[in-house]
Amino acid sequence: MLIETEPTPNPATLKFLPGRTVMESGTRDFATPEEAEASPLAEAIFNLGDVTGVFFGRDFISVTAAPGVEWPGLKPDILAILLDHFSANMPLFKAPSAGFSVPPPEDEDFGDDPEDADIVAQIRELIDTRVRPAVANDGGDIVYRGFKQGKVFLQMQGACSGCPSSSATLKNGIEQLLKHYVPEVTEVRAV
Repeated sequence: MLIETEPTPNPATLKFLPGRTVMESGTRDFATPEEAEASPLAEAIFNLGDVTGVFFGRDFISVTAAPGVEWPGLKPDILAILLDHFSANMPLFKAPSAGFSVPPPEDEDFGDDPEDADIVAQIRELIDTRVRPAVANDGGDIVYRGFKQGKVFLQMQGACSGCPSSSATLKNGIEQLLKHYVPEVTEVRAV
């Protein structure tokens, strides 16, 4: 089995491509070792001690190294864990009966106003068709969290979370796109 790696715009995050589907649908972001307990794979990666984030996409895993950790020392250990996991066809998540939820519970959103349903539908469509595929190429995801008084709230995940260029992507890319197609949008904010 060959696992390819790709850099991401976030120098602390590396994208691992196992050449097979990781998540059948959706994504999963693990920001702490406690969250990673739901997945044997994420837990094993966090157990290395030099990791601050693991993200599962459709066909990739993004791993964020702790500050000061160099990739040449960490990458071989992650590759070994991934090879063992995928070669043995181990489950991605622990059984729900073990007290873990699959898929993850969504973070609380901002409670859209029912009167904004058409606007929200347009925003979600643009995010799902134009933004998320591009962001997935960089090892991350952006999740819609709400629309209130012209402001769109988005959650950055994977390589996007903590990326030095995420503010520019949010303001110069996503905000401009949404303002262009949905005039009711006045601002985009990360939550």
